[in-house]
Amino acid sequence: MRVSDALAEGVARLRAAQIEGAPRDAGRLLSHALGLAPDRLLLAIDDQMTEAQVTGFRAAIASRAARQPVAQIIGHRLFWGRSFSVTSDVLDPRPETETLIEAALAQPFENVLDLGTGSGVILLTLLAERAQARGMGVDISPAALEVGRANARALALEARAEFAQSDWFGAVSGRYDLIVANPPYIGAEEFADLAPDVRDWEPRGALVPADCDGSGLAAYRLICAQAPKHLQTGGWLMVEIGHKQGQSIAALFDHAGLQKIDVLQDLSGHDRVVIGQTRIG
Repeated sequence: MRVSDALAEGVARLRAAQIEGAPRDAGRLLSHALGLAPDRLLLAIDDQMTEAQVTGFRAAIASRAARQPVAQIIGHRLFWGRSFSVTSDVLDPRPETETLIEAALAQPFENVLDLGTGSGVILLTLLAERAQARGMGVDISPAALEVGRANARALALEARAEFAQSDWFGAVSGRYDLIVANPPYIGAEEFADLAPDVRDWEPRGALVPADCDGSGLAAYRLICAQAPKHLQTGGWLMVEIGHKQGQSIAALFDHAGLQKIDVLQDLSGHDRVVIGQTRIG
């Protein structure tokens, strides 16, 4: 089979499965099956595929038609210019999270705590951008922590990135210049309405708070209540949020005694990050 024929077949199958962005996804999966960078696919469009390549590509298309995310199928996702391993044990990094990265990099910090670290994408991106910084990523999931550690090794950051199992602050000691988190924030009623790519394939515990009261705010209440005693004077707390939660979470920051509270928007103009600083003096 020629590469062009395989691509046409893949696009048709994904369109039949009503996959949005079928040409894009088929191209990424075909590039992966061929061992090519996506931007090199057109150069091979008239090449003949091996039987193994065809089999691998068709299996990948079948997985995508079943709504498995592309990042899980190919095993990695690009984020902030770096490749991160992704499995079904962690959230698939999203472009909206770059809003949190931008906010964090706008402040000085030498040590950072990442709550619910998952793949480690937030912690490791911050450490890669700040060569002098060190940090810890904590997560309740041992499987997620293994993904984080693997990403740290792949990025040569294991000397500056520590990972530990912890239920939020349960195993955390000391104080940090910066605490970041992308906690579960999907309300109970919202979960059923999520796209099947997310609802059926990503870890529910990273999407919906375990002690969810229906609002999606449970994790933020705990984080805001405990973060101040783990922050240095003048330290910052920054959290990613659902786009309808900005004012509610800003109120939690205020109740925790934080100052310089702000709700930041992502590139789509949606509320995406809330930041606040511990009082100085």
